Amino acid sequence: MAAAAATTTTITPYLSSHCKLPNRLLISKPHRLLSPTIAFHKSVRRNPNLKISAVTMMPRKETETPSFLERKERGSLRFVKYHGLGNDFILVDNRDSTDPKITPGQAVQLCDRNFGVGADGVIFVMPGTNGTDYTMRIFNSDGSEPEMCGNGVRCFARFVAELENLHGKQRFTVHTGAGLIVPEIQEDGKVKVDMGKPILAASDVPTKLPPNHGSSVIKADIDVDGVTWSATCVSMGNPHCVTFGQRGEENLQVDELNLAVIGPKFEKHNVFPARTNTEFVQVFSRTHLKMRVWERGAGATLACGTGACAVVVAAVLEGRADRNCTVELPGGPLEIEWREDNDHVYMTGPAEVVFHGMVPL
Repeated sequence: MAAAAATTTTITPYLSSHCKLPNRLLISKPHRLLSPTIAFHKSVRRNPNLKISAVTMMPRKETETPSFLERKERGSLRFVKYHGLGNDFILVDNRDSTDPKITPGQAVQLCDRNFGVGADGVIFVMPGTNGTDYTMRIFNSDGSEPEMCGNGVRCFARFVAELENLHGKQRFTVHTGAGLIVPEIQEDGKVKVDMGKPILAASDVPTKLPPNHGSSVIKADIDVDGVTWSATCVSMGNPHCVTFGQRGEENLQVDELNLAVIGPKFEKHNVFPARTNTEFVQVFSRTHLKMRVWERGAGATLACGTGACAVVVAAVLEGRADRNCTVELPGGPLEIEWREDNDHVYMTGPAEVVFHGMVPL
């Protein structure tokens, strides 16, 4: 008689207490056995007439109470954390609704670095508006909502590519509170963003500092806590106050600044009705700038994309730099170009995944 060729057989739905299973019997995924199968070792071939019975493990009925993990998942928010040069964000897939999945108050809790996920803000990928591919909204770590975020939009583009399973060079149109933004994922994975034209009119930045170059504020004096600083005001869809130092200072040493003390005084100064982001800049050459930033609603961060753009615009307006610069931030460098032909500012830099997660709400 030929030896049994099969090494797997289906067992009957009951187990005889008189049957002893072979020592080398293997059971595959016993916790999921809806139609139980048993894989036999070669020794089974020596007894092809062996009959084995086992208890069938029935699936849980739909009417039964959900498990602890299932209940937790139903009341949780799935997210992916990204960072752009250390400026980190919680990215949420919100493509099914124009209403954010969490409130500003919940965003504050999630952004807490001790009791939450930890981030500079929460970004939502929403359906497009007015013909754009997507809409981007963001809640800062203090619950406020800025017009847009340069580092955030790079993370936004990489997140969209992950959601849509896109690879290689990709380009999107994104509606933001600052208007149309066009990020483009490069072959090397970096993201180049057309940030549009800088806004220089004082009333549109906005700032109450009196214009001193047409409608613009360039190298104007601003008194901060009894010290006079020189400032240029730029909007990249959100307000920026760019300073290269105190009045009469030749070259600001940005690493010596106490941002936690001076930053809030700029942000909440009464000449900035919508508050402001503030960039403190050191010039190494006409193509190499270094900055530290105090962000409106987020405080000191490792990078600010719109801030880097505003810095190059201000440096060009003050005659300190060329239109194509490397801007060094605490988190790493960004390449910024302010084109003369179309007046648009282009930002190029990385955006990286930190981790995927789920958090109860």
